Amino acid sequence: MSLEIKVPVLPESVSDATIATWHKKPGDAVKRDENLVDLETDKVVLEVPAPADGVLKSISAETGATVTSGELLGVIEEGAVASVPAAADEKAADKKSDKKADKADAKAPAKGVDELSPAGRRVATEEKIDPANVDGTGRDGRVTKEDLVKHAKSAAPSSSKSAAPTPGDRPEERVPMTRMRAKIAERLMHSKNSIAMLTSFNEINLGAVAKMRKQLGDEFLKANGVKLGYMSFFVKAAVEALKRYPVVNASVDGNDVIYHGYQDISIAVSTDRGLVTPVLRDAQNMSFADIEKAIIDYATKAREGGLSLDDLQGGTFTITNGGTFGSLFSTPIVNPPQSAILGMHTIKDRAIVENGQVVAAPMMYIAISYDHRIIDGKDAVLFLVDIKNQLENPHRMVLGM
Repeated sequence: MSLEIKVPVLPESVSDATIATWHKKPGDAVKRDENLVDLETDKVVLEVPAPADGVLKSISAETGATVTSGELLGVIEEGAVASVPAAADEKAADKKSDKKADKADAKAPAKGVDELSPAGRRVATEEKIDPANVDGTGRDGRVTKEDLVKHAKSAAPSSSKSAAPTPGDRPEERVPMTRMRAKIAERLMHSKNSIAMLTSFNEINLGAVAKMRKQLGDEFLKANGVKLGYMSFFVKAAVEALKRYPVVNASVDGNDVIYHGYQDISIAVSTDRGLVTPVLRDAQNMSFADIEKAIIDYATKAREGGLSLDDLQGGTFTITNGGTFGSLFSTPIVNPPQSAILGMHTIKDRAIVENGQVVAAPMMYIAISYDHRIIDGKDAVLFLVDIKNQLENPHRMVLGM
């Protein structure tokens, strides 16, 4: 029985998709729910699973093609068995005794395979990687899809290139932007060209927050199963400041200003395909533990390509942390249709004057870029000072001050 593989129904905000990668070729055996092809949209990568066990009979749209909802991608022959070339069959027979000898060693699955996500398991299988040989960066040291992809790239033999460049060579490589990268570029240019953007700066002494994390970090971890990070403090501070300066949480729609009676905070997350901003919905109702858990979940999904469109849509204000990569100072770009974005940076011990004494303190520069069409400089500066006051006196957040 032949089964058609079709493009899944795309959300209203996505008109079409691009075929990024076929993981099978005609004649290959497939298993039910095994990912056959990746479809890249402007925002996320969608996986199309096999509807049944069988053999991929044909492919109707090749890598790079643009497809729409319901369009035919290929055909699976349900229940069919992939044919084995005669030469391969003879080779397998010749090595049968060797396989038996090695059977004992190969019996147990590689350590960590059962803990992989479906996407990670696919990469490990296709690249013939033993997860036990890969350093995991996921939660509790788990190996992620990104870890496997990086391992595969680093293990690729140097002989794959025709020749090493000589000292006099000037090599160049032209690579087309991915669809997601092109969309990010388009949105950034739209932001720069359509918003009257201005940036203000301040600095925060994070000594009190560091002290609180040191005092309560272990108890917090035991009680909630996640570490108490800096981001949850910034999210909580932003929520309280947005309540006091609602115009910073607003957006422009034509000649109207829309004021949002809730705080949906977008958190910028870096991936191999580009920057994405999953949303902490109703952040005003979230605890520190809720925020930390949600951020970990989003970061894991982002690395493994598991973010959905619902995860990314909406948001009334964005926080981005360039300090993760060592950035000391920057001017973040507003994420339309939002009107402001808060930029965090790396924490550095600097000399400051405290009670008439010069002391070393963990300092961070912060920045707010905002749409000057609706946000006056006074409101932006006072908003940033509000963030500073809360984080230098973190007990104020507990009291909602």
